[in-house]
Amino acid sequence: MPDVGDPVLLRPRDARGQAAGSKARDARSSGVGTRDVGGRGGKVVLETERLVLREMVPDDFDALCRTLQDAEAMYAYEGAFSDAEVRAWLDRQIARYRDDGIGLWAVELKETGEFIGQCGLTWQDFDGGRVMEVGYLFERAFWHNGYATEAARACRDHAFDVLGADEVFSIVRDTNEASLAVAHRNGMRQCGALVKHYRGVRMPHLVLSVTRVERDGVY
Repeated sequence: MPDVGDPVLLRPRDARGQAAGSKARDARSSGVGTRDVGGRGGKVVLETERLVLREMVPDDFDALCRTLQDAEAMYAYEGAFSDAEVRAWLDRQIARYRDDGIGLWAVELKETGEFIGQCGLTWQDFDGGRVMEVGYLFERAFWHNGYATEAARACRDHAFDVLGADEVFSIVRDTNEASLAVAHRNGMRQCGALVKHYRGVRMPHLVLSVTRVERDGVY
């Protein structure tokens, strides 16, 4: 979300992000880690046991509205989005694919092709630099099935194993217990805090992270 400020760092960090960012752009431009899926949508980036993660395309607008215009699903954003806000969100992800090689990807059920949410990797500002964040947002009808954890874990591993990231993050509103639980299941622990401002509301967020070394040693 926009207007990030007031970071509080719990442990020191080195500069990060440049190498992983270059690898993300190179991977997308070369087609590594992606494939076309006919008429179903954009390029597939990741697959798990139950899920397919692919780039979103303009035709995904209606599917996105099912999540972004659901006030309960969007409580961390202070309510449902307008059509214009959904379109801006979708356009921003498509621009990220082009500019960064990453972004929030559509999550589909492998068995049916049904669009059930979003999960992916984006660059976020924290502690005077850029960090790679694992983000996720799913339709309410598909909560409590482990899909967010499955997709988030795949994105974490993609960041480490394909893009060469040393550390990945999730930045979660402090009242969002479900998203915090996903981050913890992804091996993350709190490393800082910051405040975001959205729709005139001050929103404290927790910053969580896991390093590649921690992932390899435990998860």
